Amino acid sequence: MRLGKFIIAPVVSEKSVGLTSSQNRYVFLIDRKANKTQVKEEIQKLFNVTVKEVRTTVLPGKKKRILRTRKFTKLPERKKAIVLLAKDQKIDLMPKE
Repeated sequence: MRLGKFIIAPVVSEKSVGLTSSQNRYVFLIDRKANKTQVKEEIQKLFNVTVKEVRTTVLPGKKKRILRTRKFTKLPERKKAIVLLAKDQKIDLMPKE
């Protein structure tokens, strides 16, 4: 599921939902080559909101064991963005049908 050119998917975890409810911050997985300006512009265009701040971080790849062997493989690195929206603005990540 890819939302746009740079945004891959929203991160829905216990910590990210807590950030959303308490600080109006949303977490997205983004393309490794995307920068803060590109992410800000794309979120504003996709969700029609005002973005105040974007923070990015690179998550290192984890080691994963191959079943029934003693060999390990490394998963690729990922990049995520934590986006702060302007006051009284929200993104509906789970639309009600």
